[in-house]
This record gives sequence, C-alpha cells and structure tokens, in this order.
Amino acid sequence: MAEAGSRQIRLQKFLAEAGVCSRRKGEDYIRQGLVRVNGETVTKLGTTVDPAADRVEVSGKPVYPRRKEVYIMLHKPAGYISTCSQPGRKIVLDLVDTERRVFPVGRLDKDSTGLLLLTSDGRIHHRLAHPSFDHEKQYIVTMDRPVADADLEKLESGVALSDGMTRPAAIVRRSGTVFSITLQEGRNRQIRRMAEALGYAVRSLHRVRMGPLELKDLPVGGWRHLTAAEQRELLQSCGL
Repeated sequence: MAEAGSRQIRLQKFLAEAGVCSRRKGEDYIRQGLVRVNGETVTKLGTTVDPAADRVEVSGKPVYPRRKEVYIMLHKPAGYISTCSQPGRKIVLDLVDTERRVFPVGRLDKDSTGLLLLTSDGRIHHRLAHPSFDHEKQYIVTMDRPVADADLEKLESGVALSDGMTRPAAIVRRSGTVFSITLQEGRNRQIRRMAEALGYAVRSLHRVRMGPLELKDLPVGGWRHLTAAEQRELLQSCGL
C-alpha cells in the first residue's frame, strides 16, 4: 500500500473519516472482501493506506478523502487572463484572496467577462470539460452589426469550424445585435470563431451561467465562495 514515511492510517479509519461508514462497519466490509486498495481486495484489518496516494474502493465505488475544498465564483472583468501564472500580465487570481491554491475552470479569454469558477478540487475541471456530462454554459453575445435571422439559425443548428461542426446550441435574440447562446461544449474561442465563420465580429462576450451556477448580481471584479447548496448541485452535476 503506502510507502514508508507517508501518512498511513488504518483502512477502517480511512473509511470512517471519508464518511463511508463507522469504523466497526468498515471492519465488516474488509472481512467480507468488499474493499479494494489499488485494485487489490483487502481482507486484513491491520492494513494501512495513504489517503493522498492510495486508491480505495468499496463495492466497486471509489472513496475519496474528506477534505474541505474551495469553490469560488468570480465575476471576471475584461483584461484579465484565466491562468494561474502570467508574468507581467493581470491574472484572475489577482482578484481573489484565499489561502488555498485554486485554479480557474472553464476559462474565459482576456476580453471576455462574466462567471468564472476557481477551485482547489482537481476533479471538477475534467468533469466540466468532458463532453459526456453535457454541462451547459450560457453567454450574452453582442455582435458588431445586426444579426440576420438566418444566421442565428445557423449558429443554433451548427457551424463548420476548422475542428469540425459545432453541436446544436440554444439561441434567444435580445435585440438586433445581442443574443444569448447556450452551449454544451467548450472549444477554444468557440463563439468568436462561430461568429467569424458567418462574417461577424464579437464586440462583447459575457458568461452568465455555467452548469447549475448563475452569476446573477455579483459585481464586476467581485468574488464569493459558493454556498453549500451550490457546492452540492455542482458536485451532483459532475457525478461526484
């Protein structure tokens, strides 16, 4: 299991700390051969594991160490880079104050604004980005000139880009130049490229929703920790 010198605890204690069951019930699970560590069934009660390194499963389901992850919603202003480090440039981490190391999920380009999620939870990025989870992202788009109905229909049904046809999107017109678009994919600069393919230029791009999270009235440049309910909805939407 864990190597010498790592933080090792008894397997049944790990199960209890992870919220799976009581220690005594954990011992029963181990005796019954229901627990695997790094792919191997464990039946010895004295077995120890390193919560940070070993992969533990009960009845085929992974068990994760219980720790307090950080989930932050930021209203990203224009001019900031969605990265953890960019010498000489303004980055989104400059806007938040947290002791935990966090990173942006679902990036917005420098000129785009709106909802950005920052988290210490490494599982979230893969789940939000993976197409099998169909996480919706909603944006308010302002074009450089009025958009024809026929072109809105093309944006909605799919546009041919260099990396393939885009998936269908939900479009709601707000004015001649402004519409909302809801995507279930997140290619690099996707909306701007879709607009360019139809002969338009995006003047502003503002994200208002990301999965179950909504920006609402959070001020520009402002940030806050997700509520317990928002955390629960986010994790559930990611299958966690």
